[in-house]
Amino acid sequence: MKYRSTRGKVNGIPFSEAVMMGLADDGGLLLPESIPLLSATELQQMADLSYPQLALRVLSHYIDDIPQAELKELIDRSYATFLHPEVTPVMHKDGLFILELFHGPTLAFKDIALQLLGNLFEYMLAKTGSHMNIIGATSGDTGSAAIYGVRGKKGVNIFILHPKGKVSPIQEMQMTTVTDPNVFNIAVEGTFDDAQAIVKEIFGDLDYKQKHALGAVNSINWARVLAQVVYYFYAFFQVQKTTGCSEVEFSVPTGNFGDIFAGYVAKQMGLPIKKLILATNGNNILSRFVNSGDYSAAKVNHSLSPSMDIQVASNFERYLFYLYEGNSARICAAMETFKKEGVLPVSAEELSQAQQIFSAASITDAETLATIGEFAFSTGYILDPHTAVGVQAGKRVGSGDCPLICLATAHPAKFGEAVYAACGEDPELPSAFQGIDQLEKRLETLPADITVIKDYVTRYALS
Repeated sequence: MKYRSTRGKVNGIPFSEAVMMGLADDGGLLLPESIPLLSATELQQMADLSYPQLALRVLSHYIDDIPQAELKELIDRSYATFLHPEVTPVMHKDGLFILELFHGPTLAFKDIALQLLGNLFEYMLAKTGSHMNIIGATSGDTGSAAIYGVRGKKGVNIFILHPKGKVSPIQEMQMTTVTDPNVFNIAVEGTFDDAQAIVKEIFGDLDYKQKHALGAVNSINWARVLAQVVYYFYAFFQVQKTTGCSEVEFSVPTGNFGDIFAGYVAKQMGLPIKKLILATNGNNILSRFVNSGDYSAAKVNHSLSPSMDIQVASNFERYLFYLYEGNSARICAAMETFKKEGVLPVSAEELSQAQQIFSAASITDAETLATIGEFAFSTGYILDPHTAVGVQAGKRVGSGDCPLICLATAHPAKFGEAVYAACGEDPELPSAFQGIDQLEKRLETLPADITVIKDYVTRYALS
């Protein structure tokens, strides 16, 4: 399998090069040259596999430059760090299914991809005897998951930017209390979109990127998306065993479009997904697109689900590539228009195509709290705010014709204040969080200025 850029100037590169490149050198996002369509027979053969076995089966369709035995070892090592034997168990609550994605080291769904990506980086760097400086932006969970994925690994330094004061206290402590010498936390005086724009612009400076051997852990890295494709298959097979269903719907809380794009890939591979329900909070550029074709930038508002406080969804370009039928010239023009005018053009026909695959709803903070409280009262099960957004969106726009699977993206204890406001009691604190507020912290606060950020990275980068 070879990879190409959405913008047309990078083509025919192997998986390993795509992973190390992160953002394509032409400023686009990397995609496989084709998405394999699995037969009904192959799907049936996959149904009873364990999570690591299933991951090997799915990933092998996209990775042909790592020997199978070595890929298996990387996958097994990545998921051995998870606290639940199923890795991503499915719970049946209140007539719907909850896909728990928070059993990794940082108790968030990002662990599923970033434990694997960290091991891939270490493997590839060891093969070449080289080094890497990772730069990423986080709205909350990506940062800690990326840090835990590469902390202490040889040949890697990691620089993570987060919006100062706009992640939850637990999320900030998870990042800043990791004091390994290869970890650098930067609080940016701005929004997540500011931080993400700085990271993308840094990667767009090819001389700087090559000089400092930059690598990406944000969902601009194809390996992030690919790892997440696996749990859509796993969830479907678990629900099919319980219900005998022939198709399902997934409700996905998303801000950057990476998690739901993984579901789109799974659907294109032949997984019988009737609809992907796109759930946003009040920062609703994605739900506005699905419901009315309005993909226009707006001010980012801080919410109870901060990991979704995003108004420029970096992974949306990957979906546009398919919506525009692989027309890279049109992608380039559209992204330039969006950069200048804050609006992305979509035709009525293209909107109709998108609506055949996606439904969408935007959920307010008040609705989020009500959902957490009502769900806890009726089932005894505590949702985190992001998962609550997905549950409420699924209930609102789901068809009701097939099982609904809602992605639970974080442990509720990561957002204890919101849970307390909804339920009147604190969520149970996992052992991983106990005493975290007493640990030593290391953090640098910098302005949302690319020159200042680049100077800081240059000062501490491996060379």
